[in-house]
Amino acid sequence: MTPELGIIEGFFGRPYAWDERTDMVRALGPAGYGFYLYAPKADGHLRRRWREPYPDAEMAALADFAQVCRDEGVRFGVGLSPYELFLDFDGPSREALSVKLAQLESLGLDDLGVFFDDMKGDLPDLARRQVDIVDWIAGRTAAERLIVCPSYYTDDPVLDRVFGQRPEGYLEDLGAGLDPAIHLMWTGEEVCAKEFSPGHLARVADQMRRKPFLWDNYPVNDGPRMSRHLHLRAFTGRPAAMGAEIAAHGINTASQAVLSRIPALTLAESYANGPGYEYLAAFRRAAQTVLGADLADAVERALLLLEDTGLDGLDAERVGRLRARFGAFDHPAAREILAWLDGAFAIGAEELQTQ
Repeated sequence: MTPELGIIEGFFGRPYAWDERTDMVRALGPAGYGFYLYAPKADGHLRRRWREPYPDAEMAALADFAQVCRDEGVRFGVGLSPYELFLDFDGPSREALSVKLAQLESLGLDDLGVFFDDMKGDLPDLARRQVDIVDWIAGRTAAERLIVCPSYYTDDPVLDRVFGQRPEGYLEDLGAGLDPAIHLMWTGEEVCAKEFSPGHLARVADQMRRKPFLWDNYPVNDGPRMSRHLHLRAFTGRPAAMGAEIAAHGINTASQAVLSRIPALTLAESYANGPGYEYLAAFRRAAQTVLGADLADAVERALLLLEDTGLDGLDAERVGRLRARFGAFDHPAAREILAWLDGAFAIGAEELQTQ
């Protein structure tokens, strides 16, 4: 069973350009990707500066992209992260949220995300506070679908270390308090899950009182460590049987918009082929579709260096050889590799703390 597939632009660092988003929708829509959630961490108007209205030029660009999605039959959504709103959901905050919602609603949203991820959350009544906010929003949005990302969106204890110990029963309380029609996101047993099992997803569904809306953190490569690697390989560890256990499957794409299409295509093939899926063959087909035969061959030959060794393991000689190899191609994906070799996609710890 193939669930609803979609793109989540939810990474830290430099967000995509508008033409990159447009090209991605047009490339992946026909492959079965039916929604696009715009939620880059670097867009302050959705996160730390959410109370500030979008300037007219940015609203016009968002509206144009929303129309592209509609033209391609892809749902358009925005992920609003009202930063730490649950600490003080008072009159002025509600007024600011009302104004921001009205501005976003003017885009004709299919989906509205309310994201409480990556902010401090060690409050005993966190779930209740967030339920109050989501209920308030639900009564004021015309979006067809409301999708919530919890503060603790994985079993991974790294969230407790960074954002404070999760309240006992948080996920259960959130699921019990929210309207069953509202979706809840989940990234798996870890922030960047290596695999998903139907049993794990069924257990989480029991806690949430609904099937999880999967936020899959592959092929995303943000952060100080991951940005030093390109994530190009085909999806593995996502058996087709898990499709029956989830509400939807969104992938958080890599910083490299064109290269991200390679693994994205393999996920669709994994669901379509089920037990017959072969990840290496899927990678080769996807790479040729995105890159053409010659560049696909060059990328496969360099895969160990690009994905496994990474920038920190490459000496100057190897970097030079890779620059020469990919500089010979007039292709946007080759230019992404060259920019990555030059450090253009590197992300520092300070960006994680300020975006």
